[in-house]
Amino acid sequence: MVAALRCLYKFAVADDHIALARNPAQLVPKPRRIPSTRRGLQNVRVEEVAEVASTTGNDPALDALLVRLHLETACRTGAALALRPCDIDAEQCLILLQEKGGVFRWQPASPTLIAHLIDHGLVRGSVDPQGPLLRYRDGRPLTKRRYDGLWARVRREHEWAARQLVSTHWLRHTTLTFVERRFGLAVAQAYAGHSPANNSATTTTTYVRANEIEVATALSALTGEPHPLAMEREVEQTPHASRRTYVRTQ
Repeated sequence: MVAALRCLYKFAVADDHIALARNPAQLVPKPRRIPSTRRGLQNVRVEEVAEVASTTGNDPALDALLVRLHLETACRTGAALALRPCDIDAEQCLILLQEKGGVFRWQPASPTLIAHLIDHGLVRGSVDPQGPLLRYRDGRPLTKRRYDGLWARVRREHEWAARQLVSTHWLRHTTLTFVERRFGLAVAQAYAGHSPANNSATTTTTYVRANEIEVATALSALTGEPHPLAMEREVEQTPHASRRTYVRTQ
């Protein structure tokens, strides 16, 4: 509320409705942001989410695809909704994500996910290369309401999800936590599409930024699948939950 009122008065000053010196919002300090309660999910919890997505609702094929998309790429909801057929590079297994602030970046994806996304677009009528890729069964472009329904079902099935208000962003936390623990901060930062912050704690990452090859290598460890851009690297035998996420197309 405080942030909204400060923004309102900022526009009032910009439009000459009040003088800058008479802006009362300047006297109100902005409250400190409360730390988020989101965190990475355990493998068993990821499996439970994937099970609900792929076995319930009126379009489990779509919901399972969404879960895998967010687990693999750690993308935000807006990036998934903005995905277009022309954003898929099948040869190099890359997806062009449009993130906050109109920022575009190429994100590695597994051959399995790439194949399912292409098949989804063909089956559901994504014929315009510049049009939305993800669609309902009747061909309408996907909206945020699909996510609302998905997580409502997850919360009905699992009390832990209802108590903690688990949402799509928890999948982003899950993947990035895995990547950071296995491959370090620089790779996790690149995987998330974050820019190095201007503070002493992360200044070093300006010089050691990870590239697409390292991100693809981390993805390969996450999914257990080879990637054309990944470096040769041994993958642990114990599979991560996202490797077992079942995706059906329809």
